Parts: sequence; C-alpha cells; structure tokens
Amino acid sequence: MGWKTLDDMDLNGKRVLVRVDINVPIVDGVVTDSTRIRRLMPTIRDIIAAGGRPILLAHFGRPGGERRKNLSLNQLVPTLERAFGTRVLFADDCVGPAAEEAAESLQPGEVLLLENTRFHATETKNDPTLAAGMARLGQVYCNDAFSAAHRAHSSTEAIARLLPSCAGRLMQAELEALEKALGKPERPVTAVVGGAKVSTKLELLGNLIEKVDYLVIGGGMANTFLAAKGMPVGKSLAERIMKDTAVEIMAKAEAAGCTIVLPTDVVVAEKFESHAAHQVLPADRCPDEGMILDAGPESITTIKAIFEKSRTVIWNGPLGAFELEPFDAATNAAALKAAALTRAGKLVSVAGGGDTVAALNASGAAGDFTYISTAGGAFLEWMEGKTLPGVAALMQDG
Repeated sequence: MGWKTLDDMDLNGKRVLVRVDINVPIVDGVVTDSTRIRRLMPTIRDIIAAGGRPILLAHFGRPGGERRKNLSLNQLVPTLERAFGTRVLFADDCVGPAAEEAAESLQPGEVLLLENTRFHATETKNDPTLAAGMARLGQVYCNDAFSAAHRAHSSTEAIARLLPSCAGRLMQAELEALEKALGKPERPVTAVVGGAKVSTKLELLGNLIEKVDYLVIGGGMANTFLAAKGMPVGKSLAERIMKDTAVEIMAKAEAAGCTIVLPTDVVVAEKFESHAAHQVLPADRCPDEGMILDAGPESITTIKAIFEKSRTVIWNGPLGAFELEPFDAATNAAALKAAALTRAGKLVSVAGGGDTVAALNASGAAGDFTYISTAGGAFLEWMEGKTLPGVAALMQDG
C-alpha cells in the first residue's frame, strides 16, 4: 500500500513517537468514554514487546495555543495506566529540554505522555520548527491517529518527514478496511448515504457515483432528491434550493452506471417527536402538513435485496430520524441485514461518521460490521476521494 507498519520497523531499544487520538470526553476529571484509549492498546503493547519505548503525542480540545489546565493531558495518566497496564510518565511539554530529558530517561516497559500539542499555536500550522523539536524526542515515528490524518499539522504531517515512519495498529486496521471497501473492493459495491443535507455531501456523492454500483440515499437528503423528481415532500426536511444539483447528480449517476436508490414508500408524521402519530404512504403522496421521517417497509425490502446481491457495503448516515422511535426502523432493519450478511461471510461492511456510529450501536448491529470507523472528518474526506496529509506523509522515506 506504500506505507509501513510496525512489523516493518526495527524498534528494539528505540524511542517511538506515537501520534494518538486520546481526545476523550471528561466530566469532573473523570473519563466517561475510554473507547479511543482502549483501541490504542495493541499498538502500545506491540511496541513494548518489540523493545521499543512509546512516547505519546496527542492534542486535546482546542486550546488555541494557550496553556489551559482543564485541557492538560496530565489528567489522563491514571486512565492510560489502567488501560496499558504499565507505568505512564508525563512531561509538561511536547518539545524542549524537559521533554527531551523525560524521553532520554524512559525505561523499557514504561510509556511517556507528552503535554497537549495544541498548547503550541504553531501545531495547527504544520510548523516545521515545532515538528523538528518533537522529532528530537524519538528515533521512529508511528501515526496511530487516523482521526487526525486529514489535518496537516506538525504532529501528523511535518514530523513524518523527519523520522522513519509507520502506521500503528489502529491506523493500519483503518487503512486496510478502507482499501477493502473503496480502493479494491469486491463488487457489486453499495454505498448508503444518509443525513440531513445534500449540500454538505456533494463531494461525497460525486466521488461515490464513480465508484459504486448502488447508491442508497436516505434521511433528509432523500427528501431533496424526491423533491427534485417533482414529488411533494410537505414540511419535510429538504433543501429545495438544491433540486437542480440533485437532478445533475442523478444524471451523472446514470451515465456512470450507478443505480441511485430512493425510498418508494415513506413514513409520514405531522410532529417531529417520538411515537408521533404516523402513516406509511407512497413516496409521491406526502401531504402538505406531513413530514417524511423514515423510509417505509417496501423501501426496506428493496435495500435488503440490494445488500443480498452486494459484496461490499460502505455506510455513512442514517436512513431516517433514527433518534426518534419508531422512525429508526429503516436504519435498524438495514443495519441488522448488513450485519447478518457480514457475519455469514457474504459481505464486507465498513461504516463511519458520528451519527452513523451512534445509529449502528443503537441497532445492535455494530459488533458484526467488518469495520466501524470512529474517525469522523477523516473518514468522510477519505470517502470523498481526498488525499489525507497524515497518510500521504507516511509514504515518504523518513
């Protein structure tokens, strides 16, 4: 793939600078969700097992170059020690004499956590001087933060040009899953794209229609496409000013041999609230006072049938108002179908994006997907076909 993994590096006796994402939620000094920390464990364990000494580089929040106590990474030390099962030391800067001394004195089996990289305003400017200061702390650079790979920052891009560089286990798993889903996928490929607005996903749709066989559109986006086809959508969430754009996308998809799948029946209510009175109607029969809040049972059957004949599914965004029962039915049914096919070895399923992860977790399907990305913006930019600076930098010979 052009980038190296930990297996390609000689780590024995070496200090390994590991860019990690430990931007976890904290309430009253307590980490409320340690998922991101737990996902780093294989990388840290393998570096130590290979004789390397891990030194963690990370950002936390948006301090804007100011030292702010509530955004210090020091408060994460106890959680990291529990997760890694080893001693975690802390340096109150990510460059400079104190950090260099802490790095030099790090013992085998120990981990060093450096202070928030964004306490330096130049971090987000991809400053080479700051990167050089970080690089002095280690002999190998390992990027395990795919979620920050779409940003060209000193700790994600510039530093990779200064040291022998590789991907960590989490980054490796993410890149391999994405390559399997869109790089060299088994066909047919189906993309599920939902969410509120067409305008925020234009680049995504434009890239996907060139690469997938079926494009299932749901959520508020589907309403915009239905409106573009001249169907009434009542008071539904829809971007009526995007109708011409939706028509263009449909024409381009047809020319590319990509089948766009829109709801043929819809679940309509007059109130946007859980358990609101609702009815199932043909997609072209939404009343003036109605809101389309989900795809109907006929549409669900169609989506399931497409999944049955697909070999790869890539998913971003819910199919309806998944946060409100019973308007989560289409999302749940489609997710469970994809999960069952994946479990049976018939499908590669990759999903990502904040709402998507929440929806798949709520449906109970998440555990059976091939891969679920928690990377948010980086996952979307990859789906849009963009080059991610943090990944591209790993292609260099350090």
